[in-house]
Amino acid sequence: MKKYKVFIDGKEGTTGLKIFERFANRDDIEILTIDEDKRKDPVEKAKMINSSDYTFLCLPDAAAIESAALCTNPDTVIIDASTAHRVNPDWAYGFPELDSDFRKKIETSKRIATPGCYASGTIAILYPLVKSGIMPKDYPVNVHAVSGYSGAGKKAIAQYEAPDRDSGLDSPRLYALTQAHKHLPEMKIISGLDFEPIFNPYVCDYFQGMTVTVGLHTRLLSKKVTARDVWEMFSKHYEGTYFVKVAGFMGEGTLPEQFIPANTLAGTNNMEIFVYGNDDRIMITTRFDNLGKGASGAAVQCMNISMGIDETTGLCNS
Repeated sequence: MKKYKVFIDGKEGTTGLKIFERFANRDDIEILTIDEDKRKDPVEKAKMINSSDYTFLCLPDAAAIESAALCTNPDTVIIDASTAHRVNPDWAYGFPELDSDFRKKIETSKRIATPGCYASGTIAILYPLVKSGIMPKDYPVNVHAVSGYSGAGKKAIAQYEAPDRDSGLDSPRLYALTQAHKHLPEMKIISGLDFEPIFNPYVCDYFQGMTVTVGLHTRLLSKKVTARDVWEMFSKHYEGTYFVKVAGFMGEGTLPEQFIPANTLAGTNNMEIFVYGNDDRIMITTRFDNLGKGASGAAVQCMNISMGIDETTGLCNS
């Protein structure tokens, strides 16, 4: 069995740590480690990157751009978990379930940018709607999303877990008030929209898991459809994909009650899509793990596809 050399640039962050954890039981991976005092040294980082078969960038955008530029080995595959390269056409966009073209580019590219967590849930809804011709490209999209606080970074995690924390952390908190969230460009461009959506994200007092919801006024759509028509379109679009599953219409077979909790898929790389509502106002919700399919799990899945091995390797039980 070939043993792949893997370097995680930014292993100390939440995404980097979760990628590292997903390699715990894999005997086909050799992790390259950098001395703690040299982890920001460009010369030492260049050695690690160019010695690797795969390098994961789990860094702020500016640092990810710098690290990607250090790669001179034509055989090294860079998988970037930051926002830096997600709308760069020279990079594969790491959401293979969207359609065969996305998967093919992941298979063949040396540069892969994995989606943001909110973007994953949003694009999983919008891309099929636009591609199918149901949603016009100029539709006034409004995205509502809730996430566990693990997606807010190490500083926010410490705030939420502090014994003397502010009482405002006890309730859901709406943010991105300027409508300039960093995931908006990929939501627009990858989905094929003419305009960025209105985006309303909430960080909430639980650790892990996410839901993203888009509502449709059928009177504004490009063609006359019922809620069941939309459900059938999603079911066909994602038919045969392993990690993305469309639940029964109105959540039948998945939701024991008429509630969609956001943390049910925590610890997995799975995503569920729910279609519900009525024939005037149709709702679509994605549910997934913001640290799984929304971050580290997606990155490992893309690496598996690039390797040409089963994409579920190391992910089925995590």
